[in-house]
Amino acid sequence: MDSNSIITVRTAAAGGDTKGDRLQELVNDYITQKQPVLMQMKRGILGKEEFLSEVQGHISHYYGLSSGEEAELLKRFEQYIYGYSRLSVLIDDSRISDIRVISYDNIRIKKEGRRMDAGVMFSSEKEYRQFIEYVATKNQVNISNLNAIQRFTDTESHADFILRFTLSMPLVNTYHEPYLCIRKVPKLFPQIKELIEKNMLDRETAELLIQRFRQGSTLICGGNSSGKTTLLNALKETLPDNMAVLVTQQADELTTRFHPDMMFLHSLQGTAESKVTYDLKDISIAGLTMDVDFFIIGEVKGAEALYLLNAAYTGQLCAATIHAPSADRAPDKLADYAMYESRYSKEELMRMLDCFKTLIFMEHYKVKQIYSCEGWNEEIKNLNYKRIL
Repeated sequence: MDSNSIITVRTAAAGGDTKGDRLQELVNDYITQKQPVLMQMKRGILGKEEFLSEVQGHISHYYGLSSGEEAELLKRFEQYIYGYSRLSVLIDDSRISDIRVISYDNIRIKKEGRRMDAGVMFSSEKEYRQFIEYVATKNQVNISNLNAIQRFTDTESHADFILRFTLSMPLVNTYHEPYLCIRKVPKLFPQIKELIEKNMLDRETAELLIQRFRQGSTLICGGNSSGKTTLLNALKETLPDNMAVLVTQQADELTTRFHPDMMFLHSLQGTAESKVTYDLKDISIAGLTMDVDFFIIGEVKGAEALYLLNAAYTGQLCAATIHAPSADRAPDKLADYAMYESRYSKEELMRMLDCFKTLIFMEHYKVKQIYSCEGWNEEIKNLNYKRIL
């Protein structure tokens, strides 16, 4: 089809479609035949002004709109591409921590700890599916049948938040629409002083934890969205500047605002197109060869537990978060994970775990329990704990 024919088709379509349809058509252009241009923008090869100028030319050449309509379409497209379409208003709201898209017309949020309807929706399954394809393209993620479950992080799109995505496609879903979950992690995460103001803990408890964090290894446990990462992020910022710190994590949730000597490594998930994989075990092993004073794993979920334990047992200061129902159950859970990779018995691993001196349990964004590990008790074949809080 020549350019004149394309212009005719676009003009005819524009005459009967809504503004939303025009926007979706333009987005579709840039996630299909013009995807290389979109990727150049994503990689920083094309600046924002240069990219939008290219889009302006595309609209003028193919859409047959008035100058006012062109300007409006370009503005809507800019908001879509540099944000996240209808979800942008939810991402911008600092009170919202999580977004769950269950279907095109069912979007749920967690706002100030309470789950509720988001009050926004996509206009149709078609628009939602096109949005999913855009999200994948923007984040350089393949969503073919060979990659039906994807986890990825966007650290660039929003000035205030790191966005952690979990996306599952209909191939593995019971229902026929994709599921999209977004966790928002503040880039300017709260410091200890702010956590005191938010009633996560009182000043006396904060001072105690800061002191213990520098003197012995620490495990912070709790359920989902309980505040584990928030507390760990704040505590690590209290470490003195003359300590070299290494952080390994699955997603880029732990960052630094002030510390001059922190390194951050994240895992890399393999795909059908690339078998290159670096899991937390791999990067934890690498981390143990580096010259560091303090070793942190963002969240222990598997075999990396053994390497965290080995580091702590040899006297290396360590910290990690882990899912556990109470502070005194955190070592038990860490031992279970360590068994994935070791020939040690459960008892042998538990004996070694007396090196984790401070155990913290989080619930509903509050410090609920603090235990001190007092060493191994040969009579009961378990660790002795002393409850501090």
